[in-house]
Amino acid sequence: MDPISWLFDAEISFGQDQHILWREVVGNAFGLASAVGGMRRRVWAWPVGIVGNVLLFTVFMGAVFSTPQGANLLGQASRQVMFAAVAVYGWQRWRAARGDGGALVQPHWATWRQRAAMAVVAVVLVAVLTPVFRALGSFEPVWADAWIFTGSLLATYGMARGWTDFWVIWILVDAVGVPLLLRAQLYPSAVLYLVYAGFVVWGLVVWVRLQRRERAASGPASPALETLG
Repeated sequence: MDPISWLFDAEISFGQDQHILWREVVGNAFGLASAVGGMRRRVWAWPVGIVGNVLLFTVFMGAVFSTPQGANLLGQASRQVMFAAVAVYGWQRWRAARGDGGALVQPHWATWRQRAAMAVVAVVLVAVLTPVFRALGSFEPVWADAWIFTGSLLATYGMARGWTDFWVIWILVDAVGVPLLLRAQLYPSAVLYLVYAGFVVWGLVVWVRLQRRERAASGPASPALETLG
């Protein structure tokens, strides 16, 4: 059996009738590595994340790719496609902003206008996607799947723009994602979401410290930035 076929079909068995796909484990490992790269502001975070997206897409389209669970989580699957698309944008943006030692973007808070725009997008997308995903047979509760997709879109875009706020959005995604994944019996992904929950808090602290250090090094910040920080 060639390595690709093995990765696609190999399972981990536990208990009497529980099975986990290795590609779910490996895909999540790539996702975690990408998150670490994002926290460190390294451009390799984007291509590494794309590999994980491809693997996890096949996991969340369980009825199509014959996973042991057999459940389609359309929001989860769709966000893998979205991640890959936005990763191309983020990859280009971070390469253009490359600094010494490979550090890329300068962390900063989004403005209140940008935050308001993200809130509007979140409400509209969840309202639109919930009935669409339900009609397509997504796993219940469908609103949770719609929020995971929407929040992931906003967080990934915020990361590409260098907004420290994207860590906060990830926390809100994880808070919904863990219960949904446990309900769907996608245990490795649920465990990774729990790991992410702690990781994103750490990432938020790291980016806040970075932006304060860089602000101090560059001189007094404007009043508008001070209110955001």
